[in-house]
Amino acid sequence: MNRLALIPVLVSLASVYPSAQAPATQTSATPALTARATLKDPQGKTLGEATLRDSAAGVLVKLDLVNVPPGPHAFHIHAVGKCEAPDFMTAGGHFNPATMKHGLLATGGPHAGDMPNLFVPADGKLSVEVLDPNVTLASGAKSLFDADGSALVLHATADDYTTDPAGSAGARIACGVVSR
Repeated sequence: MNRLALIPVLVSLASVYPSAQAPATQTSATPALTARATLKDPQGKTLGEATLRDSAAGVLVKLDLVNVPPGPHAFHIHAVGKCEAPDFMTAGGHFNPATMKHGLLATGGPHAGDMPNLFVPADGKLSVEVLDPNVTLASGAKSLFDADGSALVLHATADDYTTDPAGSAGARIACGVVSR
């Protein structure tokens, strides 16, 4: 078959199956939205930095931690951009604009701010990237930049991924306000 004869077929398929079209790419004219957060412990000591980058798949959070207790830790996006020591309760509950149940494994879940547990090695240092597909840095219902902002919170223990409202994750040991 002649290659030119295939062009109308491919064009026709692309109109019937939009996913068959080439994915949109970001150009230099539309840079990705970014944000950052500095995570501090209750004494005000910096434990890490996070860089957030918006993408078509959600927000990619690059997190670099130091001097964190080894072991598993829950890591969530909380609903309020306020991190007042000593307990960081001013950060509110998990970011949850769709009023879902808590937990990555829960029926009716997860909260938009639920993310996988982090495992800090014995030296207390961790560099990791986590994708949260349920949030955005752009405007809209899932925006981390709503009227009261948002915060990243590291908990003392692991999230069990099911218990509502917070996964039995223990105390909040570090908090950082998400900012541009």
